Amino acid sequence: MAQHQIIVDDKDLQGLFSQDNALARLVEKVVNAILKSQFEEQLGAKRYERTVKRKAYRNGMRLRQMTTRVGSLTLQVAQMRNGRFSTELFSRYQRSEQAFVLALMEMVINGVSTRKVATVTRELCGVDFSKSTVSRLCAQLDPIVTAWNERPLGQETYPFLIVDALIIRCRENGHIRPISVLIATGIRASGEREVLGLQLGDSESERTWTELFRWLKGRGLRGVDLIVSDDHGGLVRAVRTQFQGIPWQRCQTHFMRNLLDATPKAIRAELKTRLRAILEAPDLTMARALRDQVVAEFADRAPKAMKILEDGFDDATTVMALPESVRRRTRTTNMVERLNGEIRRRERVIRIFPNRESAIRLLGALLIELDEKWRTERRLYLNMEEYWAWRKTVRPKTSAGRSGTVTRIF
Repeated sequence: MAQHQIIVDDKDLQGLFSQDNALARLVEKVVNAILKSQFEEQLGAKRYERTVKRKAYRNGMRLRQMTTRVGSLTLQVAQMRNGRFSTELFSRYQRSEQAFVLALMEMVINGVSTRKVATVTRELCGVDFSKSTVSRLCAQLDPIVTAWNERPLGQETYPFLIVDALIIRCRENGHIRPISVLIATGIRASGEREVLGLQLGDSESERTWTELFRWLKGRGLRGVDLIVSDDHGGLVRAVRTQFQGIPWQRCQTHFMRNLLDATPKAIRAELKTRLRAILEAPDLTMARALRDQVVAEFADRAPKAMKILEDGFDDATTVMALPESVRRRTRTTNMVERLNGEIRRRERVIRIFPNRESAIRLLGALLIELDEKWRTERRLYLNMEEYWAWRKTVRPKTSAGRSGTVTRIF
């Protein structure tokens, strides 16, 4: 390790006891002296010195700020005309700076608002970081999130596609607008679950969902046997257009909620028990028999609910054609709902996103974290052995669609 002789004037030492920031100025002077000595070593000559050992020439000076425990230092970094001055001092500082930036990113991902992050950095470092500065630092997440969200899905097949959406608030053109966050998840042929990606839309319209499905197929989504979602009109129309012939399962949790909302409070508990028995029936024949009994018994007391039950029964029981072992986790959108819960926990802290880019950044980083957690699970989310054995016994069915003959499993 090189040794440098640093000369400090008595005035500097006297000032240490008379000025509040004298220690920072003293450290600044020492560090600048070290930088000057290191630069002369790499240059091969001192200032104005003529020597055959000279390797390059000076090219001015630039100032660089460094935040330390004793305060902010202004360093004088000499420039080379034919080369670049390198010092271990900056490489060490850069590693520390990178760690600090990563810590800021982690705070934002975990739901700490940029205002609170600025407060924390002021307490830790003794300097103020504006909200815009923190946001700019966290923008380094953008290429990471974009690469993950646009990744090719490769040769994987996803028999079960589960989609859902939630609403956040975002500031645009001086106004606060509701924005739809569309999230797609899938269950692989192996039984592992995966977050396929997210997109933002102005609303849950057919056009918005169509764009999401086209985007997924463009990235290589294939092998879909069943799609699970709620009963949003635009979503259902987009499913039927983009996945012609593929069965659609109406989320039973949303279906139950819609039924109970249309039921008088006095009989909700009783009807809920009966509805659960229908949806958990061992086969479709039993489910229809139980449905008929409930409709006959509650037709007068809850006519609106019975209308919903009759109209939505077939869509809510599509999953009953599958083996019983895979029904429980493919009959609802609960897998995505849990992701939504994690997003809501962070979103409540932020309340209003400053722009769409910040929303993609935070939500994407969070979904990357949750997706990695799914990938490291020791147990498979779904045991697919019985499903693939059942698939071999099922004769594919064909039907005519707009784009020609469509093959479906059930």
